[in-house]
Amino acid sequence: MPLYMMLCTDKSGALELRKATREAHLSYVAETGCVVQAGPLLDDAGEMAGSLIMLDLPDIDAAKHWGANDPYAIAGLFETVRVQEWKKVIG
Repeated sequence: MPLYMMLCTDKSGALELRKATREAHLSYVAETGCVVQAGPLLDDAGEMAGSLIMLDLPDIDAAKHWGANDPYAIAGLFETVRVQEWKKVIG
């Protein structure tokens, strides 16, 4: 299957919302089983301020659907979300 990148930027001042929703997000990641790699983006203070998620799914619509059902998205955490196909070359 192809790989898809989700690049998500949190809304300003949303760190507490991220922390409150984190366990549900991590459960969703574990339950769905399609996340290849993921982790938070950090701001200048070293605090979580976004997400980079690599998904192994059949098409971009499935990746967008996965993203829309992520508890982070449902909670309204993200200011912006970019979903794009990604080609692994190194690693």
